[in-house]
Amino acid sequence: MYLPQEIIRKKRDGEVLTAEEINFFIQGVANNSVSEGQIAAFAMAIFFNEMTMPERIALTCAMRDSGMVIDWSHMNFSGPIVDKHSTGGVGHVTSLMLGPMVAACGGFVPMISGRGLGHTGGTLDKLESIPGYNITPTNEVFGDVTKDAGVAIIGQTGDLAPADKRVYATRDITATVDNISLITASILSKKLAAGLESLVMDVKVGSGAFMPTYEASEELAKSIVAVANGAGTKTTAILTDMNQVLASSAGNAVEVREAVRFLTGEYRNPRLLEVTIASCAEMLVLGKLADNTEQARSKLMEVLDNGKAAECFGKMVAGLGGPADFVENYDNYLDKAEIIKPVYALENGVVSAMDTRAIGMAVVGMGGGRRVATDKIDYAVGFDNFIRLGEVASQDKPLAMIHARSEEQWNEAAQALQSAITVGGEYTPTPEVYRQIRAEDI
Repeated sequence: MYLPQEIIRKKRDGEVLTAEEINFFIQGVANNSVSEGQIAAFAMAIFFNEMTMPERIALTCAMRDSGMVIDWSHMNFSGPIVDKHSTGGVGHVTSLMLGPMVAACGGFVPMISGRGLGHTGGTLDKLESIPGYNITPTNEVFGDVTKDAGVAIIGQTGDLAPADKRVYATRDITATVDNISLITASILSKKLAAGLESLVMDVKVGSGAFMPTYEASEELAKSIVAVANGAGTKTTAILTDMNQVLASSAGNAVEVREAVRFLTGEYRNPRLLEVTIASCAEMLVLGKLADNTEQARSKLMEVLDNGKAAECFGKMVAGLGGPADFVENYDNYLDKAEIIKPVYALENGVVSAMDTRAIGMAVVGMGGGRRVATDKIDYAVGFDNFIRLGEVASQDKPLAMIHARSEEQWNEAAQALQSAITVGGEYTPTPEVYRQIRAEDI
């Protein structure tokens, strides 16, 4: 028999906790026998003393097992169960193409996604801009759509990793969010409860990234790969660039439009294509659907170009309550803002930097994200046709198109973009994908 306060004391004093002690504490979090004050003290002790890799694995597994862990064996899927998770960003719409692309190559992607957080857009908020799309189906519907379409993107149900929900809520109000051990356990407990065979983690680097520096992003990626593999799920990570908006758009309906145009081949932003293909290729190799990255890339381009990926997306949307002809007639269904017009730089010159976080906050300021959890999202507002780093801003080349509800809102968004995008000065190119991190690299 353990006492929560003794476990806290042990960690406070810099000692290493056993898997049994961690499991006992997290069970107490899940059944409410551990108080919010004790969770706060536990998180702060970890914040100052960190955790060893075995402790991180034990914490992740305990949080994963605090609720239901989905077992897909009864579904008799004909391929591997794979998924990816990203630390998020601005214009980061990859999930909407990635799931259908991997599904079209023979994988099964039961993706449990989140809402927007801070400056980062949420996959669920984007999908809810599709009329009728149900992000909270029954487990039976979730399984059926995954089997039929090869992919289903839904929200977290209350019975998946419930301990994480309590721990995260306490971390959020006690300045203990930015800790590698706690971030690792929080991300992975939810993902691994989805019953995955393999996972690819996309960790962002740059001005719109969750982690403040390249080194911190790399440390998080290594922690996730080590812990997930230690917990029994084959996992690799890629470090990708978030020094500028990833897609050509940022918002909800505007990003869904771009995702459909990407899948149908109408328009593919080269940076978005490279980052999406990099994640997908890792998923195919991990799931043994391709022998190597080159073969995976070839298969992925084939399903994009022959329409199979777009077909999987359409099946998913229809299966989860959206329109059956959404892919063909997306523009008839997605909400549009009253004012859509360009914003120009205050002077001509090369675009040398973007404060991507500030651009994300400009979307939030327009109502395209939440300041508090109860805020309603305006799906129509946002930006598209973004200029890219290294391009020349001029009267022929605007910074972006602003989708706004009023002239006043347009003016505020225009000022925010003009402040966030640096014109003039030195531009140093950065790669779309910095590196892969696999289990054998750690």
